[in-house]
Amino acid sequence: MNIGFCGLGRMGQPMVRRLLNAGHRVRIWNRSKDKAQALIEAGARWCDTPAQMAEQCEAVFLCVFDAQAVHDTVLGEQGLATVQGALQIVVDHSSIPPQATREMAVQLQQRCGADWLDAPVSGGVGGAEQGTLAIMVGGAAAQLDRVRPVLAAYSQRVTLMGAVGAGQVTKLCNQTIVATTLTAIAEALSLANDNGVDASKISEALGGGWADSILLQLFVPRMTRQDNQVKASVDTMLKDLNTVAGLASVSHTSMPVAHAAQQTYRAAHRLGLGEEDVARITQVNSYNYGE
Repeated sequence: MNIGFCGLGRMGQPMVRRLLNAGHRVRIWNRSKDKAQALIEAGARWCDTPAQMAEQCEAVFLCVFDAQAVHDTVLGEQGLATVQGALQIVVDHSSIPPQATREMAVQLQQRCGADWLDAPVSGGVGGAEQGTLAIMVGGAAAQLDRVRPVLAAYSQRVTLMGAVGAGQVTKLCNQTIVATTLTAIAEALSLANDNGVDASKISEALGGGWADSILLQLFVPRMTRQDNQVKASVDTMLKDLNTVAGLASVSHTSMPVAHAAQQTYRAAHRLGLGEEDVARITQVNSYNYGE
């Protein structure tokens, strides 16, 4: 299968690299070509437009920032759907609203006959680099089976959750759990610091107990040391929490804890931390108490 990949950001680059290392021939596209240079040197083939990619690739994978970026890549001028080429399946790893996914899937099918799988991922940059991402999928089982060998290059788990849009709903459940947990960890570390306890030892002390989790072990070190590496930004998490709030409003789902976490990330954004790593939400508590 000839495959293409659109979007070479923090997640897209390591995902493409794993595809290349697994022996796949990959065509790539990104809005800015400079991000593609290292992958081109590693063996990827550059396409000038998504439309050019659709002429040559049966399956195209996306990992872009938001619904507008997905729309532009698929349905915009020179988008994937603008040609009657080889394209049969679009696999969208982006995190976008479920309704937008469903609407674009219909338009894709009408314009060029290709199918849509929404396949957002969880596991962060580290999971992409190590090939251990969890992928939650919405779409047809037959189409998923066709691309499973490709997804295996960067994932350890692929779960079909239902029809198109179900993957995005599941990702919003994931982001709700992650965002609220990180907010609770940040508050717990502030409580430790404010009462004379070394917060950096919290993950060690709670390891193996009921409060232990992957997030606790990963983020206590990131929250308690000066680390400028951005693995997931505040603004990205805020985008997803805003989408959670929108979906909850439509479905009349009460989510007071998620709402509280959303306010924390909004505060972090207002403090100028939007492009910083999510671990920096600890600064919201410090700011609130004037430290």
